[in-house]
Amino acid sequence: MSKLGTNASLRPTVALDAKASPAETLVAAFNEMRDELVSTLWYLLGNQQDAQDAAQDTFLKCWRAQDSLKDVRNLRAWIFRVALNVARDQQRSAWYRKSRQLSGEEAPVSADNSNPERVAEQKEMQDQLRHAIMQLRQDEKEVFLLRQNGDLTFEQIAEIRRCPLGTVKTQMRSALQKLRQKLS
Repeated sequence: MSKLGTNASLRPTVALDAKASPAETLVAAFNEMRDELVSTLWYLLGNQQDAQDAAQDTFLKCWRAQDSLKDVRNLRAWIFRVALNVARDQQRSAWYRKSRQLSGEEAPVSADNSNPERVAEQKEMQDQLRHAIMQLRQDEKEVFLLRQNGDLTFEQIAEIRRCPLGTVKTQMRSALQKLRQKLS
């Protein structure tokens, strides 16, 4: 399955560069993985504007913590962990719960607009997938999105979510079963 709402051929290769400053490393990492990060946040939060805000908050939190980058083993996983925490904080806020309306906002569609029929098919498929993902339990949704959009291993997801590896695998299996049922 390809990345959700992003161009699957653009796989980030985020790595810590010993020659680059922490600020340069962080900016380069965010530039490489921004689309996948925003797409993941969009599915978690339900709309594009909240996802953009959460991505910006994620960058700011990471920027403030850039001195600790030398201790980070996997920059990609670290950024997704911060993003997941930002999304959870946003979901818990009273303002978010009060103002959130699951609008019919459309998922981001790929930039290939050359064939209108294909674009319409892609949009329909994305809408069906979005609807199915939004119906998953929060834990299943997080695991699925971190695996698909974050391209993280189950071990990295378990570390990010601070739960046992077996739990992550069970949640992924459950998410995939539910998605298959809804999309078949």
